[in-house]
Amino acid sequence: MPLSSDLLGVRPAGSGRAWGHAGNLALDPPPRPMSPLGGVRMRPRADSLPPSPGPRPDHPSPAPSLFLLPLMDRKAISVIAASIVLLFFWPILVEKIYPPKPAPPKSAAAATSPATTTLSPAGATSALPAMAQAALTNLATATIVKPGTPEQTLVVSNEVARYTFTTHGGGLRTVELLKYPESVACNLQKGTGSGRVATLNHKAPVAAMTLAGEPLLQGDGVFTLTRTATGVRAEKRLPGDLVVVKDFQISTNYMVDCTLRLENRSAIPMPLGAHEVIVGTATPMDPLDDGSKVGFYWGKDREVKHITLTWFKNATLGCIPSTPRTVYQEGTSNVTWAAVHNQFFAMATLPKEPASSVVSRELPLPSPTGEELAANPRATLKPIGYQTSMVYPSVTIPSNQAFERHFSIYAGPKEYSQLAKLGAQFNFELDQIMGFDQVLFGSFSGFFAKMLLLAMNGLHALGITYGLTIVVITVLIKGLFWPLTQASTRSMKRMQLLQPQMKAMQEKYKDDPAKLNKKMMEFWKENKVNPFGGCLPVLLQMPVFIGFFAMIQTAIELRGASFLWACDLTKPDTLFLIPYLQFPFNPMPLLMGVTMLWQARLQPAAPGVDPMQANMMKYMPLMFLVMLYNFSSGLTLYWTVQNLLSILQMKLTRAQDQKSNGKPAGPSTPATTGHDRRKP
Repeated sequence: MPLSSDLLGVRPAGSGRAWGHAGNLALDPPPRPMSPLGGVRMRPRADSLPPSPGPRPDHPSPAPSLFLLPLMDRKAISVIAASIVLLFFWPILVEKIYPPKPAPPKSAAAATSPATTTLSPAGATSALPAMAQAALTNLATATIVKPGTPEQTLVVSNEVARYTFTTHGGGLRTVELLKYPESVACNLQKGTGSGRVATLNHKAPVAAMTLAGEPLLQGDGVFTLTRTATGVRAEKRLPGDLVVVKDFQISTNYMVDCTLRLENRSAIPMPLGAHEVIVGTATPMDPLDDGSKVGFYWGKDREVKHITLTWFKNATLGCIPSTPRTVYQEGTSNVTWAAVHNQFFAMATLPKEPASSVVSRELPLPSPTGEELAANPRATLKPIGYQTSMVYPSVTIPSNQAFERHFSIYAGPKEYSQLAKLGAQFNFELDQIMGFDQVLFGSFSGFFAKMLLLAMNGLHALGITYGLTIVVITVLIKGLFWPLTQASTRSMKRMQLLQPQMKAMQEKYKDDPAKLNKKMMEFWKENKVNPFGGCLPVLLQMPVFIGFFAMIQTAIELRGASFLWACDLTKPDTLFLIPYLQFPFNPMPLLMGVTMLWQARLQPAAPGVDPMQANMMKYMPLMFLVMLYNFSSGLTLYWTVQNLLSILQMKLTRAQDQKSNGKPAGPSTPATTGHDRRKP
């Protein structure tokens, strides 16, 4: 006799119940047809199977998954293990299989000309209409004159920043933020700090507020710098009696006011073509910065756009390399502000007169020196920056008259309260520089990010460390959702106990879906359960978690804040590199993974879930462990505390149920179901 599926306790496709063992062999259906490919069984149509005779009383049917459950576990573990390995090594595999295409080479003319630097438009794309795109074509090849004389600088300082102005272009070379170190060196990086402070426009080839594009506005590119009562003046006399004057006034709270004045001292009108004003260059924060959080923002009316490395890489599906882009240009009018930034610092330019468009170019920055590599062996070898400009249309200056443009520049930390105040003053969305709205759920999660940051700063003002504020906020959030989560847990438990009646109803009304839905709704209502109740707490807390994730990525307050062994809550809590593997050992995400596994073991199984799916869900925490292993320790601290509180709640809820009823209360079955109620 051929081996029948009932010998394995497997339910045939389309059958409503498990088949018996040897005692039911005489009633077995014919064996399944064999596939011509290696004896693989073909699944028959459900309507081709004979009706189930049901189990004999003296041979009860075993649970159909008892034999296959260990096999399912092995499959689940194998799939998850393979996924974890793939996630770890995916970037390396992609780089080997799909090496990035090099950017088009520079032309010979550009390579041999010592007087100017031509910024190639290769790879540039834009969402502009065709006419506007044609008008900006020349801007994509805008030239910036390289002065032939040695650079001279003038430094002005106040209590928060040191401003370095240069004769090359007559602009702002760098802004050093005196209260913030370039990097927070701890654990593995102890003793490797550069000793420098955080610097905006660091190693950029061109100073901020440099004029580009129109040759008549540049000359040989060398300006004269003089100190004024409130700042610095850069002045340049050009052929044709055109004088360019830039007055910089150093203010408080990281602000600089700049007035650009073009004086036509000739007897004839002076026509000037479209030109650019360099906002600055987005540069990495420190030698270890991989550039993933470097980019620029620009605003038009109330609309804000954010461009980062991802746009310039132009990778398919975000991971498969493609032809890289090198120039971004967009906007047809009314560009009200632009800002370059890295993870924690930004330089924003707010013109009084809106620009017509914005242009940004990807530029290679100087590689680390031998001294820098000795101090930071893991430094980025080929750092990239994004030089961003505001573009202004052509203008004609009447004879013996002057033309002025006014700019306000913020160069400082990405501090929400400061940016929000500045945005309200200028009526711009400058708080968008925090990036709170650049995540899942957009402004909805951004709202929670702002509230969480304000709450964290409020608790810190009471003398609580930032690490403890994360713990306190997590406890408060859990307390807020505690009743809902508790009700959900009990509802899921009752749903488990209702499964026999629900299956009986499904069998009874299997030919009448409409009536089945109606009866099921009545059944759930009478027993006071909600089949979707288990998802509600998770869905409600998801925007809060996403908001916390966004907040902790850019909150300057957490930079350098410590908790237990984590010396910087914005970085992974790496203690050491595992020998031979050179892989970081991060305890906090490991604790997070352990608590997630513990919570999964205690969580009541969702009713009707396939055993295979249930087993996959049990090992899902391992996937989160891989994804969050190198995230900031502040985020994994939040998740770990959240898991511990959830475990505590499940244990307390279970203890309360057992104390009040001896065991969880059983469900009642409505008379309309046609089934007898269970006897106690």
